Amino acid sequence: MKVSLKELRSGVCSHIDFDYTIDLSKEEVNFEFPFKKPVRLSGSISDMAGVLNLSADIETEVSSQCARCGKPVEYNKLVEVDFVLVAENDGTADEGDGVFTVGDEVDLDEILVSELILNMDMITLCSEDCKGLCFKCGVDLNLGECGCDRTGKISPFADLAKLFTDDNN
Repeated sequence: MKVSLKELRSGVCSHIDFDYTIDLSKEEVNFEFPFKKPVRLSGSISDMAGVLNLSADIETEVSSQCARCGKPVEYNKLVEVDFVLVAENDGTADEGDGVFTVGDEVDLDEILVSELILNMDMITLCSEDCKGLCFKCGVDLNLGECGCDRTGKISPFADLAKLFTDDNN
């Protein structure tokens, strides 16, 4: 959604409020499509002594899979955003520090959707104590033991470790 900043800069109004939803069901994040329901973007752009400030809340329900056992996981996500919008970047402000250069209008989708994606979790767990799957037989260890012997660790460096044993000196 593009918002015109002309009235705000000219002093006709002191703030512009927005509240809308956007469909991100085709947006891929970490090899998944986590946004099954519309994402709600709400907030305002305000003029405080000549400085434009964008404050927003991004609310959504995230659908993902547990990184250990593969079970579906759904949770609510809230991202709070607070940015300064400047007309021209004279080199004094770094755009990575919460400052965005804008012209006579600002594209809220570009800023807010990017911020949502940057704040997504890299991995999702169904619970902190998820035991995952057996690496030998694939049984979900949260449901019970499978009977496999998982005590012996298989190391890709096992043959190299033999070179450093006392027997070879």
